[in-house]
Amino acid sequence: MKILANDGISKSGIKAFEKGGFEVITTKVAQEQVANYINNHGISVLLVRSATKVRQDIIDACPSLKIIGRGGVGMDNIDVDYARSKGIHVINTPASSSESVAELVFAHLFTGVRFLQDANRNMPLEGDTNFEGLKKAYANGIELRGKTLGIIGFGRIGKAVAKIGLGLGMRVIASDKFVGNAEIKVSFYNGQFINVDIVTEPMEDIFKHSDFITLHVPAQDGYVIGADELASMKDGVGIVNCSRGGVIDEVALIEALDSGKVMFAGLDVFEQEPTPAIQVLMHPQISLTPHIGAATLEAQDRIGTELAEQVISLLRTES
Repeated sequence: MKILANDGISKSGIKAFEKGGFEVITTKVAQEQVANYINNHGISVLLVRSATKVRQDIIDACPSLKIIGRGGVGMDNIDVDYARSKGIHVINTPASSSESVAELVFAHLFTGVRFLQDANRNMPLEGDTNFEGLKKAYANGIELRGKTLGIIGFGRIGKAVAKIGLGLGMRVIASDKFVGNAEIKVSFYNGQFINVDIVTEPMEDIFKHSDFITLHVPAQDGYVIGADELASMKDGVGIVNCSRGGVIDEVALIEALDSGKVMFAGLDVFEQEPTPAIQVLMHPQISLTPHIGAATLEAQDRIGTELAEQVISLLRTES
């Protein structure tokens, strides 16, 4: 049985599939050629990440497809309900990349509070001629310890963010429509741990009390953070989005950064992905990454092996 991993898969994932008797194809097929490739090569399982879109046209055109797998959490690039209505299994790996995304959130937070996004641009240009000037410009950083971190969306990734925040000595608050409270276990290297109970709050309270806000929500219609929400936040707030593009109004965000309402933003995802607005890319107060939240070697290993386990289990059940 053949598997097309169109957006790539880890070596550990390939080994797991091959051990189960599958042939894994990692050829990158252009979006408009995916259906033809599946039909011409007898593909039974299509694995994607965020790049390849699996819409109704592909689903209708590929009767050989039995499983569509998403390496990661969100499945907004797949017409999930339609595929399932056609008898196709749709799976993802919600637990595999949580820690990697959470660590990227803090990479952006540390970058923002110490102006690294701007220092890394200017040091190569002026470090040898204006060292003292740059030193003065970036001298007013702040610590994360003791500050309030507001988490919007308290699923697996939000909880992984909470663990790191608690470990840093931050006050962690959270909001989620579907999670009332959660016990967060913060583990340490020597087997010791602490448990912290977090009761979720209305989103308005997160905006009001947070020094830093991080978003962990699925793609949706409309903005979670727009001009009104920004206006209700504390002055000098920092905002990080490593979830989905389009949940923050980037025009309103730029205005809030320019006015000083927002101290900095960290963005891994964008409204106009994969061609983000130039105003966002060039802004000196925005820390930027190109949608790499789950792109660690460890996460990709976990994703590959978890996909293999799920696919093999499903097909064994059907046979």
